[in-house]
Amino acid sequence: MVEVFQTSLNNQNDANRIIKHLQALFPEYLINFDLEDCDNILRVESSTGYIKVEPIMECVQNKGHEIAVLLDIVPKK
Repeated sequence: MVEVFQTSLNNQNDANRIIKHLQALFPEYLINFDLEDCDNILRVESSTGYIKVEPIMECVQNKGHEIAVLLDIVPKK
């Protein structure tokens, strides 16, 4: 499963800090930002098929940034 979020982040240093914090909370997720995209994408991938959306959004919001779910993607098998 992949969750794609639109964020207000535009600084790579902030993105790196948030990734580090999220990976400490969710070591089973693959997490990255695409700040080149117009939506400043946060992409979270889980091999377990379930992603905890609310805690991710709360973490980013607590760091002073806006975030909204853009897409839910279930990989094809």
